[in-house]
Amino acid sequence: MRVLFCPDKFAGTLSAPEVVAAVTDGWRQVAPDDDLIARPLADGGPGFVEVLAGAVDGRRVPVPTVDPLGRAVPGEILLTTDGTAYLESAQACGLHLLDAAERDPKVTTSYGLGLLIAAAVEGGAQRVVIGLGGSVTNDAGAGMLAALGAAPLDVAGHALPYGGAALTAVEALAGTPRLRGVELVAATDVDNPLVGLHGASNVYGPQKGATREDILLLDAALERFATVLERELPACPAGLAALPGGGAAGGLGAAVLALGGRCESGIALVTRLIGLDAAFDAADLVITGEGSFDHQSLRGKVVAGVAGAARDRGLPCVVLAGRVSAGRREAAAAGVTEAYSLVEHFGDVETAMARPVEGLRALGTRLAGQWSR
Repeated sequence: MRVLFCPDKFAGTLSAPEVVAAVTDGWRQVAPDDDLIARPLADGGPGFVEVLAGAVDGRRVPVPTVDPLGRAVPGEILLTTDGTAYLESAQACGLHLLDAAERDPKVTTSYGLGLLIAAAVEGGAQRVVIGLGGSVTNDAGAGMLAALGAAPLDVAGHALPYGGAALTAVEALAGTPRLRGVELVAATDVDNPLVGLHGASNVYGPQKGATREDILLLDAALERFATVLERELPACPAGLAALPGGGAAGGLGAAVLALGGRCESGIALVTRLIGLDAAFDAADLVITGEGSFDHQSLRGKVVAGVAGAARDRGLPCVVLAGRVSAGRREAAAAGVTEAYSLVEHFGDVETAMARPVEGLRALGTRLAGQWSR
């Protein structure tokens, strides 16, 4: 039997390659002769670089950077032989980098992402692809621009403090970002605009620690910043605040657009680079998954894309997740044949979070017994 394993990460516990390793290990205990095809996935968020590193001809280069509060953290860029650099914003701006008590989008900064981009530019990249997702920042790339030589300034010409709230006083930029003419691409499957009811602050601010008062302040601040970016950056398109994708990763999408870059579907990019279509064509069964399989999973996330592709080819698709709350009828309509959860396997959330490898290995063994012929 030919089985395609193409999960997303289990956020907070395992990377996508680790999920694949655990499930296939369990499967082989029952059906060692089956053809197991591993294609771990990412949509631009955490794990983007790790997934692509196994699929493209390039080298991973360590880059010291800082977290959203300015503390040193390790980062990396993936430099390929064709002059493209891949990096992910989550390494410097990720929600996972801060404890719940530290999360405050009024002060968190994307400065560390600017350091990663600068390293890619200085490393000779001609094209920089930035995976956007899992961000705890909401500064529309103001910190990123500061690291690239274009710090936001107030009316007196003083550099503003880091964070989205300070942008209520932005009047200008300190200079032109030092990018040496590289092409910028934001890899994201978020189409929210920068501001408004469906903007970065309103939709994603609460999970980053924003109160209702914070959201109103941040939304106004980002709208003001968008106006400044349009005036200060020659490549910035008109109507920046309303462009699709601008709200990705706390407004980092808007910063990329303001620098003349473009947005591209993260999952489509990964799918193309890892050869997922060919793997689908060779499979008898598809197994995907993520940390929480819920109603949002069926609206543009990795699992939805995988299940839809399997359905279109007439292939059964099994979802493994930390927890499952998506409706069965809705999941079936999206192409999901069966769904299993670690919470169901262990009986409680705490054990599922503490022992995900063991649980996924057991589910792999169970599925092999059911499906292998």
